[in-house]
Amino acid sequence: MGGVLMAFLSCSEFEEINVNPVAANEDQVQIEYFINSSIGGAQQNPHISERVFVLYWDDAGRMTRVGTLSQGFQSDGWTSDYFNGYVSSWLRNINAGIKVAEAQIESGSYREHTPNLKEVARIWRAYVMSEMTDNFGPIPINGFQGENPQYSDVKEVYYYMLQELKEATNALDLEVSNPNNALKKLDPAYGYDYAKWKKYGNSLRMRLAMRLSEVDAAKAQSEFESAVADGFIMEAADNFKVKEVGGWNDYTGVMTREWWDHEVSATLNNLMIGLGGIPSADQLSADKHQYIKPANYMGLKFDNHFTTKTNDPSAGFFFDGLHNKIDPRAYDLFVIPGDFANPEFNSYPSWTNGARTTKRTLLDDADNVVKEIDAAFTWNAYTAGSWGTKGAKNKVYGYTGTLPRLANKYRNSSNERIFFASWESYFLIAEASIRGWSVPMSGKEAYEQGIADSFAYNGVSDQLGAYISSEDYNRVGTSVSWGHTAEPPATVTMTYKDGYTGATGTHTLKYPENTIYKNGTVKNDLLTKIITQKFIAQTPWLPLETWSDHRRLGLPFFENPAIETPLTNMPQLTPSNYMTNRVDFYGQRLKYPSNFGSNIPAGYSQAVEKLGGEDSVFTPLWWAKKQ
Repeated sequence: MGGVLMAFLSCSEFEEINVNPVAANEDQVQIEYFINSSIGGAQQNPHISERVFVLYWDDAGRMTRVGTLSQGFQSDGWTSDYFNGYVSSWLRNINAGIKVAEAQIESGSYREHTPNLKEVARIWRAYVMSEMTDNFGPIPINGFQGENPQYSDVKEVYYYMLQELKEATNALDLEVSNPNNALKKLDPAYGYDYAKWKKYGNSLRMRLAMRLSEVDAAKAQSEFESAVADGFIMEAADNFKVKEVGGWNDYTGVMTREWWDHEVSATLNNLMIGLGGIPSADQLSADKHQYIKPANYMGLKFDNHFTTKTNDPSAGFFFDGLHNKIDPRAYDLFVIPGDFANPEFNSYPSWTNGARTTKRTLLDDADNVVKEIDAAFTWNAYTAGSWGTKGAKNKVYGYTGTLPRLANKYRNSSNERIFFASWESYFLIAEASIRGWSVPMSGKEAYEQGIADSFAYNGVSDQLGAYISSEDYNRVGTSVSWGHTAEPPATVTMTYKDGYTGATGTHTLKYPENTIYKNGTVKNDLLTKIITQKFIAQTPWLPLETWSDHRRLGLPFFENPAIETPLTNMPQLTPSNYMTNRVDFYGQRLKYPSNFGSNIPAGYSQAVEKLGGEDSVFTPLWWAKKQ
C-alpha cells in the first residue's frame, strides 16, 4: 500500500484532493476524494470552460456562432490549458483513486463500499477518456499514472472503454449501503446511488458503442445490445447532472462568462424554423402576436449588407419579426431580443447596455446610415465566416441586443450541468432500431419518448401531441412525424420585402443539399429525424455530442461559413464550392498542444502515427465519417 501512495504523493493535487480529517494513515486514504476531484475538474472552472466548452465545443457543435473550429481555427494556448493542466489532472486523479482502492482491497484493509467506489471510478474514467479521445484522437490507455505512457489508436481506446464499462457495471453490488451522508456529499452527480451509476455506465456504453456504427458495425451492435439490456437512464431522475454554483470554482456554470452572447446558431435556427408546425401565436402571450409574420415569409432582403456566399438557406435576409411557426423549445432556450419583461432575459455583459440596445444601423461605403433597424421582437441567426465588406458596413448582424440569446437560467450558475440525459438514451435506441439491432422498444416509441423527455425538460409538454404528428418541414427539409418520410419539394416560393425600398418580391427557397449525407439526396429519412431531434434536445448542455454526431454521420445539416473573402484557416472552402458540403469544411478534432511535441517528442510521434494522418484540425478520427 505504501508504495502505491508514494507514487502519487508527488502529484501536486494529492494533498488538495485528500484533505480529510479522519484520515490518520496510509490505509485510510479514501478513493471518494479522488473521484470527487476528478468530477469537479471535468465540470470545468470558468477559465477552462470558456476555452473548451464555449470556444471549441459550442462552435464545433453549432450551438452558437463563435468562428473557431467551424472555420478551422484553434488556439494552442487554449488547447494546452485543456490537455496539460486539466484533462491530465482529471485522469491522473481518477487513476490514483483506482490504484488506491485496488491496493486497499488487496491488503484486506478496506471498507464494505470500497469495491463499489472502485467500479464507480472506472465508469467515470471511461467518460473522461472518451472526452479526451473524442477531442484529440489517440491517447494513452495507461496514461497519467506517473510514467511516460504508450499511445493507443482510437479503436483500441474505444475497445478499452467499452470493456471497462461492461466490467464495472457488472461488478457493482447494488445491495451495498453507504455508511453516512458525508460519503454521499462527495459524489456531486448521484450521491453514490449505485443503481444510478450502473444506469449511467450502461447509457455511456450505449453512446460509445453507437460512435462505432459507421466503421465497426458488428462491435457497435454487440456492445449496444448488451448495454441496453442491462438497464439505462430512462427518466429525468436518473440523469447524470452536476449542480452549478456561483463564484469562480470547478462548479461555476460553464456558460457564465458575460462577454459571450450565446446567441442561437444558424444551424439550430434552420432546424427549428417551422419544425413541428406549432404556431408562435399558440406559444407566446397576446402582446407579442403583432410581431408574428405570415407563413412563407423570408424577411427583409439586404443585398449589400448580408452575405449570400454560404449554403445557409436563410442567408441574405433579416427577419423583421417572429416566425409563424417554430419548435416550441426555441422560446424556452432563447429569449427574444427586446423582451426585457421576460424574467429569463439575460443582460450580460452587466457593465454595458449592449443587450438592451436593439436599434442598429446599416452603412454605405462613406459610413453614412443607409437604414436603421430595430431588432426588438425579431428572430435571426447568422452564419459564421467572412462577411467581407458586407459585414464591415453591417452593424446589426453580430451585435448583442439584436439576437435571440440563451436564457438567463443557463447563464447564471443556477442550473445543473447535464452530462447525460434520458432523451439521449431514447434517441440512441431509436437509431439502433432503424439499424436492425435488438432493442427493448420500437424505433417510433423510443423517438417519441426522447422528444417527450426533452419537451418536459423545456416545459412545453402541452404542445407535444400536435408536434409529434406534424408533417411540416423545417428550413432544411425535415419534419417531425415518424411516419412521414416524404421528401420535401425541390423548392418553395416565399415572399420578401426589399429592405432598402420596401418593394415586395418572391424568393425561391431551395432546401440545402447536405452532400456528406447520402450525397445530398435525402433530407427527411428516419435517421435525419432522430439526429435533428437529438441535436435540439442536447442544447445547450452537450455540444461535444452534437459535434460528434455530425463527425460520425454528417447529420444534421451544418451550413458552411460565409466566404465573402477567403478564410485563412480553411482555404479549401472557395467561392466555387461553398454550396456543397465536405468533411474538410468542418473542424474534426483538436491538434495536440505544441509543448507535447517539444517536451515528449517520442510520445507525440507515436500519437500522430496512431492518428493515421497529419496533426491537423481537419484529420477525421477513426470513427468519423470520411467522404
